[in-house]
Amino acid sequence: MTHIRTALVVGGGIAGPVAAMALRKAGVDATVYEAYRATADGVGGGLSIAPNGLNALGVLTADDAVRRIGTPMTAMVVQSWTGKRLAEFGGLPGLPTMQFVWRSELYRALYDEAARRGIRTEHGKRLVHLTDTGDEVTAHFADGTQATADILVGADGIRSTTRTLIDPAAPRPRYTGLISFGARLTDTGAAPTGGKMHMVFGKRAFFGYQVLDDGSGGWFVNLPHRAPITLAETRQVPAEEWLRVLREAFADDRTPALQLLRRTEPADLLVVGPMEDIPTVPTWHRGRTVLIGDAAHATSPSSGQGASLAAESAVELARCLRDLPHEQAFAAFERLRRARAEKIIAAAARTNSDKAAGPIARVLRDLLMPTTMRLLAKPEKMAWQYDHRIPWDAPVTRTG
Repeated sequence: MTHIRTALVVGGGIAGPVAAMALRKAGVDATVYEAYRATADGVGGGLSIAPNGLNALGVLTADDAVRRIGTPMTAMVVQSWTGKRLAEFGGLPGLPTMQFVWRSELYRALYDEAARRGIRTEHGKRLVHLTDTGDEVTAHFADGTQATADILVGADGIRSTTRTLIDPAAPRPRYTGLISFGARLTDTGAAPTGGKMHMVFGKRAFFGYQVLDDGSGGWFVNLPHRAPITLAETRQVPAEEWLRVLREAFADDRTPALQLLRRTEPADLLVVGPMEDIPTVPTWHRGRTVLIGDAAHATSPSSGQGASLAAESAVELARCLRDLPHEQAFAAFERLRRARAEKIIAAAARTNSDKAAGPIARVLRDLLMPTTMRLLAKPEKMAWQYDHRIPWDAPVTRTG
């Protein structure tokens, strides 16, 4: 039985509401504290919820909330800029079907599900300081208020304030050399992709798209950009100019990329911004404070696992706190999660290298990729990522 009765969850994005629901299942009363004064409706591009993420949410009976707003992805088709199909990755037998979701809708679905379960979210609470007495932890917010509980869970993203407060020397996000864009179209003018997401290693940029049976759909782009750039700087460039740059990047590709870009209105362009990761965060917990999600293990969007890893960690942390005192629970949680999370971060970094390849490296990539894809397009090669289940009913020991 847990010794922890109350928790402060800092960050109301994706990881925060899931952590609060998981803690509630473990018998801990959790409140979410979000820096922004309003809900984040309409913010963010598209992402996937992998089978392992759905399994983690299933432990909380929250997976159906995702399916209601998601689009099934029965397979991923990898193509070259010439239109040649290099590989197809189908779902693994016995696992949930991957879901494509728009981040704004995923955020709202999880926010509403947490609220339905009686979990309170306090807005306008930007964390600035922590006080840990050894018996409890107090969060101090920029508006002059404070909150106290048995533990604090930092779920405040890749630029986590919590991470810096528990370790001032914590690493900062690393730019991957890519900028991300996306758009949702009501009429793509393209043929339906039959539930499959197409991933194209373009001549100058990476393009992903899926077209539904009614002709609607969405696309995303990872555009190489050598010089580091901030989100604010990307959004200072007019959408019309970014669309011109993107159309030029795919002008030579023999894929639907140019067609979909031409059907995208500037008002519909999502400038998601620079793609970043953090290879390793040395300190995941200190005293009565612990990190989860991108605060602890930020992988770039190329992994397709960011939200799913966050859900896994939220559930695993709650399971550890259910069975152990907080010091032992945090240590067991890290032992259970670190190696898996950092392996996925490293795999995504290798993918980013292929996407951001220069002219010479791109030629070598295109020569080797058909062979590489044939080796990878085997279910057992992806099982370590997708067929991951959290044994909620099994007790956690001190060794994790």
